[in-house]
Amino acid sequence: MTAPETEATATEADTEALRERAVASLTAARARTELLTDCVEDPDLTTQHSPLMSPLVWDLAHIGNQEELWLLRAVGGREALRPEIDGLYDAFEHSRAERPSLPLLPPAEARGYASDVRGRALDLLEAADFHGSRLTDAGFAFGMIAQHEQQHDETMLITHQLRAGPAVLTAPDPGPAPLFTGPAEVLVPGGPFTMGTSAEPWALDNERPAHPVDVAPFWIDTTPVTNAAYQAFIEDGGYGTERWWTPEGWAHIRRHGLTAPLFWRRDGGQWLRRRFGVSEAVPADEPVLHVCWYEADAYARWAGRRLPTEAEWEKAARFDPATGRSRRYPWGDADPTPEHANLGQRHLRPAPAGSYPDGESPLGVRQLIGDVWEWTSSDFLPYPGFTAFPYKEYSEVFFGAEYKVLRGGSFAVDKVACRGTFRNWDYPIRRQIFSGFRTARSEAV
Repeated sequence: MTAPETEATATEADTEALRERAVASLTAARARTELLTDCVEDPDLTTQHSPLMSPLVWDLAHIGNQEELWLLRAVGGREALRPEIDGLYDAFEHSRAERPSLPLLPPAEARGYASDVRGRALDLLEAADFHGSRLTDAGFAFGMIAQHEQQHDETMLITHQLRAGPAVLTAPDPGPAPLFTGPAEVLVPGGPFTMGTSAEPWALDNERPAHPVDVAPFWIDTTPVTNAAYQAFIEDGGYGTERWWTPEGWAHIRRHGLTAPLFWRRDGGQWLRRRFGVSEAVPADEPVLHVCWYEADAYARWAGRRLPTEAEWEKAARFDPATGRSRRYPWGDADPTPEHANLGQRHLRPAPAGSYPDGESPLGVRQLIGDVWEWTSSDFLPYPGFTAFPYKEYSEVFFGAEYKVLRGGSFAVDKVACRGTFRNWDYPIRRQIFSGFRTARSEAV
């Protein structure tokens, strides 16, 4: 076989592999969307269950609209199917609080629209060659849309958690894990490492470009902070002691009367929580969930520690001291499996702290991917050399001190939208998200 033929064959194989990955990612996202929207009656789809969230039917049609905008129109050059609804489903044109008052597509029409768009997108994907523009190279646009849908699936799962009424979602619990008896913290060596990525084909703009960052040596918790540890903070008067809180955090918890994580309540001598319509005792060994940045920061101060910076978190997750390189994931470069991490809504709760030994980092840090989003101390800022792509509203308009960075993903995040470089951000007051944290400390000099 000649060299040109070998090259052509390799290119065809790469294209087919990309096509299969895109189809699988889009199909998995749609199956999850249908699970989250088919499990309730139409009134639950059109109701706004919290002013923090859109009605589920808005998310459903928004998913279809974004897919039409970027795949059918931007990539395929097709005419608009429903141009009159673009404004209704523009996330920047209408706040979540006002979306219920808009003339939204009713559930059956929203489902039909999303299905029609998906059929056309799959036809487009069947003929795609993944070359010719930055939007199509390596199937980026298809990966972006799969990630976008999964991100809205996570948003809809949050809405389900906020929804009143009996449980409508079910999933098996994580398997039992042996009691973790490893070290409480791990030393991460100082020195440079490569943060971010320039090579991950479906990485989003805020993850780019790869750049060197020098980090001083520090210690980081081996596992996320648990409910039991957080209860000790509560019982020690953590919510009533001003010195643990930033001035903004203290003002916030006093104004809103916060005394425990969201969805917790005291019942006699024990703490209970509501989880997707079920009331249950707070499990001591799970990572704490539904805490805002102010709460995470106050706990860390109480414990004599601090939240890790974003760079520290990523070095703990990706840096391999044996090779000096940054991995895609803590365990290596292979995509996540159920043995590595709690992802993809396989379970409706975090796994016990110390689970997933196959997913630990080279330094021995566990559960950096999946289970709970982890607050860091860092503001959401661009990396050196950042370029907005494919639109400024994805990341650029959020840069600044108003938002804090979360890393690592949660049990509600799909693997297509979770990498060692993936960055999430939110207001420091947010608690409805699936957020927890781990703490760090600088190495003593």
